[in-house]
Amino acid sequence: MSETLPNTLQYRVDGRDDAPVLVLGPSLGTTWHMWDRQIPELTRTWRVVRFDLPGHGGAPVQPAASVAELGDRLLATLDELGIQRFGYAGCALGGAVGLDLALRAPHRVASLALVAASPRFGTADEFRQRAVVVRANGLEPMARLAPEQWFTPAFAGAQPAIVDWAVQMVRTTDPGCYIAACEALAVFDVREALGSIGVPALVLVGADDRITGPAEARTLVAGIADARLAVVPGASHLAPVEQPAAVTELLTDHFAALAQDTQGGQGVLRVPPMPPVAAPVVPAGEPAPAAAADPAAPAAEEETEEPRPDPYETGLKLRREVLGDAYVDAVLEDDFGTDLQQLVTRFAWGEVWSRDGLDRRTRSAVTLAALIAGGHHDAVADHTRAALRNGLTPAELREILLQTAVYCGLPAAESAQRVVSRVITEETTPQA
Repeated sequence: MSETLPNTLQYRVDGRDDAPVLVLGPSLGTTWHMWDRQIPELTRTWRVVRFDLPGHGGAPVQPAASVAELGDRLLATLDELGIQRFGYAGCALGGAVGLDLALRAPHRVASLALVAASPRFGTADEFRQRAVVVRANGLEPMARLAPEQWFTPAFAGAQPAIVDWAVQMVRTTDPGCYIAACEALAVFDVREALGSIGVPALVLVGADDRITGPAEARTLVAGIADARLAVVPGASHLAPVEQPAAVTELLTDHFAALAQDTQGGQGVLRVPPMPPVAAPVVPAGEPAPAAAADPAAPAAEEETEEPRPDPYETGLKLRREVLGDAYVDAVLEDDFGTDLQQLVTRFAWGEVWSRDGLDRRTRSAVTLAALIAGGHHDAVADHTRAALRNGLTPAELREILLQTAVYCGLPAAESAQRVVSRVITEETTPQA
């Protein structure tokens, strides 16, 4: 264990220092202990590095805004350990980190195993809704759902101690870091980039996984050129916990070539340095030669003012993030309102909501106050949902209602309160 710096992750290393390196990444809500039952066998051959996500397992509460940021922190951690090239296996969110690394740092990833992973985890709305529930209720609802989402009923019934361990892992996770991870998964989508992954990949999935099941696994196999599928019978989402022997054997077979890919017997897979480019030798007293002109380079042109880009696409993306795909799809389906919706998307969202002057939480508060003052109750409902997704809590929405009661009038605030209360109940009640 080492002291965790702001741009690194909490980690644990097992195995010989001179062995090739295998990195194991956890899923959302778990810790590196989800790989405990693989360690005795894997450390026979590999130096195994496991890491915790921010705010998980007692790790520092330093939320990461994206999967790419998690990947950057992992690379910084490995740099601290002197590790340049490695094999990588990750489960669910840990698998997303592996996909990101294989795309952005392919020179460092020798081989890849993706467990319960997907190039796109559900929908953005699903993960933002989960964040709303956690923000309002804490992690207890997620903890209660974990056993049925992570394990088959037969395993959960036969292994109550493991089920209790899983629930406690979720309960002890920092809610803010969990929410940040949900929001990172909401925007994670590498479907179009899978063909660029050039490392061999094992795609491993539990046959009974209802979160990221065989269908998502086949999407990965179809998109990655050198990928093979392994479906583990009798396993759900946390296959390494539920079927440890089968998962260990699959990982050992897949990464077997990694054990031979070492340099200098140091056990660390390293990228050979690029040879330096020699500078031309200039005799003493002579001027340095001018750089040769590139005949293929285009002739210099006078600078011209770039045309202003159409803000519609920016507005559409932001509108979907704030109001949700289902809402935006519904309003855009109405042919009669096409012109009006294009105006709203381009001006309200592409021109105003996208400005840097206020964050989304503040814009939601201002928008709600204006809608309450105008008595626009349908829009109050829509923007109450948006406010919850943008990070406002029910307690803060209550304060907005009190403030508007003073400046917009009691009747306006009372009418809006009934709408806001209904939406809060709908949005923050955990779904079974």
